[in-house]
Amino acid sequence: MAQQGMDSALFERRLRPVYDNLEVGNNRKALQESEKLLRKHPNLLCARALKGLSLLRLGRYEESHGCLQVVAQEKPIDDSTLQVLSFCYREMEQLDKIVELYQHAVKQNPGNEELLAHLFVSHVRVEDYKAQQAVALQLYKAQPKNAYYFWSVISVVFQGIRGPESAIPEKRKLYLALAQRMVDKHIKEGKMETEQEAFLYLHILKLQNKHQEAWEFLTGELCAKLYPGAPVSMKFELLKELGNWKALNELLQQLLEADRDRWDYYKEYLQSCFELIKSTPTTEEGTPNDTLNSCHKFLLHIIESSTRKTRGPYLARLDLHKRMRAIQLPAKELVGDFDDLIIEYFVLFGDKSCCTHDIALFLPSISMEQRQALANKLLAESGISSTSLPQTKEHMQKHICALQISRMCGVHIELSVDHLLAFYTALKLHYEHGYSSFGTQLLSTEMGPSDPYALLAANVMYDISFREQKSDQLFEALCLLQYVLRNSTSNFHVKLLSLKIYHMFGCMLGAQEMYDYLDIKQIQLDSMGYVHCNLLPLSGRFSGVRTCYDSTLKFFTNSYKERLEYIALTYRFCTFSKMEEFMNFKERLTNSLLYVACSVEAQLCDLVSCYGNVQQNLTAYVTMSIEPADDRIAWNELSDNRDLEAIIRWDPLHLVDAEAARKESYDQEIEVLQIRSLLLRLFASFIDLYHAPPTAKLDMSNSKTPLEPPVEDTATIELLRESWTGLHQRLRLMNYKPLSQQFLVNLLPTRLHLLLELPYERFFDDLAQFVLDLYAGAPQLAMQCKRMSENVVAVMELCVQTITESNEWNSKDGLWKRRSHQQKVAACLEILSLYAFLLSVLNDKLQASAKTKTKKKPTGDNKTQDTPQIISEKERSQMLQELMRQLKHKLEACDSALRSWKPPNLPRELSSFMADMSLKPEVEATLIGDVSATFKESHEVMVTELRNLIKDKIRIVGK
Repeated sequence: MAQQGMDSALFERRLRPVYDNLEVGNNRKALQESEKLLRKHPNLLCARALKGLSLLRLGRYEESHGCLQVVAQEKPIDDSTLQVLSFCYREMEQLDKIVELYQHAVKQNPGNEELLAHLFVSHVRVEDYKAQQAVALQLYKAQPKNAYYFWSVISVVFQGIRGPESAIPEKRKLYLALAQRMVDKHIKEGKMETEQEAFLYLHILKLQNKHQEAWEFLTGELCAKLYPGAPVSMKFELLKELGNWKALNELLQQLLEADRDRWDYYKEYLQSCFELIKSTPTTEEGTPNDTLNSCHKFLLHIIESSTRKTRGPYLARLDLHKRMRAIQLPAKELVGDFDDLIIEYFVLFGDKSCCTHDIALFLPSISMEQRQALANKLLAESGISSTSLPQTKEHMQKHICALQISRMCGVHIELSVDHLLAFYTALKLHYEHGYSSFGTQLLSTEMGPSDPYALLAANVMYDISFREQKSDQLFEALCLLQYVLRNSTSNFHVKLLSLKIYHMFGCMLGAQEMYDYLDIKQIQLDSMGYVHCNLLPLSGRFSGVRTCYDSTLKFFTNSYKERLEYIALTYRFCTFSKMEEFMNFKERLTNSLLYVACSVEAQLCDLVSCYGNVQQNLTAYVTMSIEPADDRIAWNELSDNRDLEAIIRWDPLHLVDAEAARKESYDQEIEVLQIRSLLLRLFASFIDLYHAPPTAKLDMSNSKTPLEPPVEDTATIELLRESWTGLHQRLRLMNYKPLSQQFLVNLLPTRLHLLLELPYERFFDDLAQFVLDLYAGAPQLAMQCKRMSENVVAVMELCVQTITESNEWNSKDGLWKRRSHQQKVAACLEILSLYAFLLSVLNDKLQASAKTKTKKKPTGDNKTQDTPQIISEKERSQMLQELMRQLKHKLEACDSALRSWKPPNLPRELSSFMADMSLKPEVEATLIGDVSATFKESHEVMVTELRNLIKDKIRIVGK
């Protein structure tokens, strides 16, 4: 080949302009440079591969595919061409083709270390552990390096714990035993060299539950030499597995003497003490007390001998008290009074923001009466009364802590509305005093020290709103939070609560502003994205929400490629301790519920928002690559990656069950995803029946239209339709309850009940029958057309009725029911928009079919009288035209109703709010005015978008 004969330096120099342009994103110039080079050297494979990469990045996928295919067929072996091709295939997510590339290259050059290493990494990307093992051994034979040997060892391990046979216990045992023998052989030969190799051996032993062998190796000479920095946690785990609590106890005492504030060590230490009590023979009297006495003395020794205040030993003393009470031991006699210990801790550490969380750890272990008595003692200890204000920042923090504990003990929930209003006013005054005294000279990245007063105030106002089912108190709280945000721009707690309230009131503009203000990036898009993305569907902003989905989905798609490269790098650098961590991380992100839900909702949003002509809409649909017959979602592997603790809460502990709430919301979100995914696939099956891929569709124009549609065409629709009705029946039997809204930080209700309440099930079930009847020309088509007309009327009337109801509510409370009204209207228009899209596609197909007909279909002269007559295509087309005309009129009725939809009124006059807010006069008017203007603008933007959507659908069906 020309490139093999060319001087390598000259070769690199001529390709450099192409590389440079690709690197800076100038893909068009890169394409020009590669074509210029190919005119001089048409056989230069690397230049052709770079041309393919340029075309790929320009979005010219078919040309790129052809170009890359030509290069791949040449079976190149030079590193430059292979690297460019593998880069292209990684971008296209065709990782199996990279394997083929390097397999061909290795066949031509079997002993090449670099090619074999690349082949190994290509197997890593597709998780083919068996092939990895074979290539690693091939590498070790070619170049006997430890790294390659341990690549084969870890490949064997992964066959046992992650491979296709890992679910079979015998196979798992076999693979792990083989991996151990391979390392044992290496140890006997004295070839083990690095700490990561030692870690891998320990890991293999632990996977086989060979804890004694692992302990002996960990404490042996070889491990001490190779792995001197082995984490202490390894010793903890092994000693616990071996039940050697005495040794663990002694080890932890030594560690705590050296590092006195390690709360995790204290927890392990206390566990070892109580395990020692359990293992003590019952014949030895007084031994349990001796153990606990020693424990208590040790904690006192740590406290008394410490030169600085450390939270660890004080928390350990509280935990000792709690554990003793749990097994009916006399905690008060040994450790002291629990309330006194808490108060002592509060006096020492109450000026730290972590104090509330620390004390909350121990509140569930005492009764409600004790909690409330303790809360009163802490408030008294804080030294702040209704007539006094804190004089220092530390003093203020103690007061904040006492108030937060008081709420967690259930004190606030029992107060009357008047008391809560008075409490809210006091919290506002405390916030203002704290801000003016301690919060004016802070950096922009710091949170205001008095901000927790305002957060607590917002929770109190929500309590009132929830009791009265009115929005005015919560709107006032929102204004207060916006005021706090102007003073403390970095307080994400305030942003999260504001975002939640905006969503509760259906103000998408305000919610989007808050979400943008949070500046959520990278992995936070997965762990925190639920606060916004879960609430976007059916919010009334079909085109607006697409941008948010795009940024979220972009993170998942881009990071997927990065995650694969991270795993490949762990092999290259032999960092075995990180491999499983990266693999678990990759799987959690790949199967993230948020990722899958956003993907489905984005596709539905695209189908609803299609506004071009039929061909443009169909092209857009084809690019979505929806496979109706194939459910691509791995339902059993979906992962709940939400960080539900990011929104801080101080709600009564006896009324909050975080784990139950998480499970309940997750279960409902899964059911919502089931409905939406099935809706997408069902709708796609309607379109594919008429516009199927060339390999799958029958050429209807060259065959007679049968009475019964071909099974292969209609089976998918029938199957999905059955699943659709079955899913709704099951969900109604499950009788899910709406999520509790008792507290402000609780998750908003899922869309499950809305989707079951609205006519989705009946509409798309009847639509499936209509599509089948239309396709077959069945005699009952006229009846089915009538049913579809009735369904459209019902959806239109629901839309108009909801807008009317919203306008009526506006005179009483324009915000409290706003979100549910908006969701209903958006859902109705979603149904009608999908229906309009389908009718336009069906009409286009029938019109095109009619034009290509050269002769009429045979009449039914030779049929029996019992055989029903097939409805002609002309009649079908007329029926379809009538449905489109009716839909157009109903859409116009919806548009008329939208024009009459009034923006939300505030529950009270602006002046009334200003009087109650009692903030700085120069701030009040602009603050409340800005918030109310956001609500009005959000409504206007939503109505404009919905009306534009309707106009597009009227245009589509009006042709």
